[in-house]
Amino acid sequence: MTYQLKNGFKLFTLNSNKELANEMANLLGCELGNCSVSQFSDGEIQIHIEESVRGCEVYIIQSTSAPVNKHIMELLIMIDAMKRASANKINVVIPYFGYARQDRKARSREPITAKLMANLFENAGATRVLTMDLHSPQIQGFFDKPVEHLFGLPIISEYFEKKGLEDVVIVAPHNGSVVRARKMANLLHAPIALIDKRRFEADGAEITYVIGNVEGKNAIIIDDLIDTGTTITLAAKALAENGAKSIYAGCTHPVFTDQAISRIESSPIKELVVTNTIELPKEKMIEKITCISVAPLLVEAIDRIHNEKAVSPLFE
Repeated sequence: MTYQLKNGFKLFTLNSNKELANEMANLLGCELGNCSVSQFSDGEIQIHIEESVRGCEVYIIQSTSAPVNKHIMELLIMIDAMKRASANKINVVIPYFGYARQDRKARSREPITAKLMANLFENAGATRVLTMDLHSPQIQGFFDKPVEHLFGLPIISEYFEKKGLEDVVIVAPHNGSVVRARKMANLLHAPIALIDKRRFEADGAEITYVIGNVEGKNAIIIDDLIDTGTTITLAAKALAENGAKSIYAGCTHPVFTDQAISRIESSPIKELVVTNTIELPKEKMIEKITCISVAPLLVEAIDRIHNEKAVSPLFE
């Protein structure tokens, strides 16, 4: 597909996901903008934009993944540099939005850090945010600027649909993922099941229940992100113990910290499908993991924003 880019369109990337940015530039048929990111001896980040952006419509690609704080600072400094270089529009493309899990006060005297991130990006000068699978959709309301919130679920669902699995059941690994599981179940015309974990106060023991029929079925566990891998692998173990025929899993954001890879490797999960919102190093791309690119979806969204077309068809 050929995209029509007007004069003044510029695409830049920082350090978090250069592979995704290069793929997006190839699809758009443009070159990535020239900029340099360096550090002072004490770790302060310095950015220099090496071409004119005056009056331009700029798109900056940066996932705020690990090292999270460094990538956030790079993005904030880049936005400020664009604003001071007189860019007309500063569109921030954040495939993975860090700190999104801190979206409410779960206990007294806690911050709402997702709101803080929204304030920082807006105050730095961002005029629009394009992101994927926020931990909570209501985070869009933390912004006063337009937010385009895309979903990885249709891409993952399409992948599993093409596998031609029979007797499928979609599994929510915790209560917070029920809505996501129901959407995938509707796309694949499959029933859903739920993993329910309960902790008993007397001895602190935790028991995992499977709500729904999974015996003899091909189970697909779905979540927005996998961090340490504990939740998804415990869910897979519970499904195996309850007679699931085979166990697959999918998520949009492969955060993969701590012992996540070793846990996934030793789990009953047959295949884990993720997207490239976060760039995975080669050592984490084990045989069980399949990575699907979100570049075509992000490029389609950029094209629609740039040419002032409706983005809503991408949400359907």
